[in-house]
Amino acid sequence: MSPPDEDFPCNEFVELVTAYLDGAMTPLEVRRLEEHLAVCPGCARVLEQFHAVIRMSGRLSESDVDAIAPSRREPLMTAFREWSAGRS
Repeated sequence: MSPPDEDFPCNEFVELVTAYLDGAMTPLEVRRLEEHLAVCPGCARVLEQFHAVIRMSGRLSESDVDAIAPSRREPLMTAFREWSAGRS
């Protein structure tokens, strides 16, 4: 396995992962991103985590969120609020 492409840094992958999952990339961008994933286990793991969150979020109910201890729930809710406001 060769090292990740220096022309496609990991921070660029993190910025583009939602566009990739939404199918909002050009074929060239997709190829470039997938080539990076093939040689970068860290970014491949991030993508797996995004897939897990997507799968799980469709199964969570309001009572599931309410069952989270308040000390753990509030930082999570703050992160979601900031993300939805574009401050992530």
